[in-house]
Amino acid sequence: METIKEPMLEYGLAKHAHVGGGESGDLHVVCCNQNGMMIAVIDGIGHGEEAAEAARTAGALLQSSMDEPVISLMERCHEKLRGTRGAVLSMAFISPEQKMMTWIGVGNVQGVLVRANGVRGNAQEPLLLRAGVVGSILPALQASVLPVSRGDTVFFATDGIQTDFSTSLSGRENPQKAADRILSHYRSGNDDALVLVARLTGINP
Repeated sequence: METIKEPMLEYGLAKHAHVGGGESGDLHVVCCNQNGMMIAVIDGIGHGEEAAEAARTAGALLQSSMDEPVISLMERCHEKLRGTRGAVLSMAFISPEQKMMTWIGVGNVQGVLVRANGVRGNAQEPLLLRAGVVGSILPALQASVLPVSRGDTVFFATDGIQTDFSTSLSGRENPQKAADRILSHYRSGNDDALVLVARLTGINP
């Protein structure tokens, strides 16, 4: 797959559907407007068409309402997914003007921010995940807010990727090559797998 360039970011995507499961239940969202960038990864519970449908439902809501606060978006996804298999979901909204990222996760879609300049703080910032299933059991929600800079990179990976993938991350690797490498080296083989790597290129120094 080629790296897809948006006005304010560059991202790479790699995914694999579980053998015998049919359509993947893992889905990504990347969208930009004049206010900022929304990136998210959704993992519909289980495999196959019902998992994929739950992921698509949440993804469509995120794309159509990306300017809403991430906690409100998570709550709306929860209501929208009632009666479906549900999903686990991690998402981030980046404001280039404020140079801030607000992100939140329910379930086990891992998120890591890798800073372009680790000298200015922690080189890696993991996303705090809260246990639950969007559409079924929603925990108390609290978003994290972090300063971001040009060249910082956000990594999201579903549970088809082994958790130790974060030990291999670099803020300089091409996003598509990084996504392909993580999928190749860390795919567990027992679930759908998706890796999204997004580098923030539209933030003024």
